[in-house]
Amino acid sequence: MFIIRRSMTKNLPKQAKPAVFLDRDGTIIVEKGYIANPDDVELIAGAAEAIKILNAAEYLVVVVSNQSGVARGFFTEDDVKRVNERMLELLSQLGAHVDAVYYCPHHRDGVVPEYAIDCECRKPGLGMIKKAALELSAYPIAVVGDREADVRLAVNASVPGILVLTGYGEHQPDEVKSMAAFIAADLLEAAIWIEERFG
Repeated sequence: MFIIRRSMTKNLPKQAKPAVFLDRDGTIIVEKGYIANPDDVELIAGAAEAIKILNAAEYLVVVVSNQSGVARGFFTEDDVKRVNERMLELLSQLGAHVDAVYYCPHHRDGVVPEYAIDCECRKPGLGMIKKAALELSAYPIAVVGDREADVRLAVNASVPGILVLTGYGEHQPDEVKSMAAFIAADLLEAAIWIEERFG
């Protein structure tokens, strides 16, 4: 059983809405390393349909992404925003809606001083979920992603974590897979599981 932490919801208004938190690279868009060029954005097959299922179930859809390439000097925050905008554009063309996109540009081992910090927003920290709670009155019901940080984010938020086998998911160690509430072939299968469980 998964219990939403009281600290995540106690200050939310009565109109607070359930939200599904999705990773970006390897979950919604094809994993291509550190993406800086919007032209490199490619949706994973079924990703738009998956988000449409979550839209129809009236869940907020929130993207949370670690983008340490900013701290590492590989690209800028403006590059991240352009890539995000391209992703949203492609999803919108297929009728899928994302309510918000949050990203963490930090990494303690970065080479850009202002980003080379320990922070609360980098997954599996709860910073981005807390920001969504404040800005969107959102409370998490599930986290979906292809990496250990995504599964641990779900554990930290006391909600089900769904590991997708796209991106790096297939290569995660058994320890990570055992922490997941469900292992899905892709985001579409994850969305169906969420809708059936909470719908």
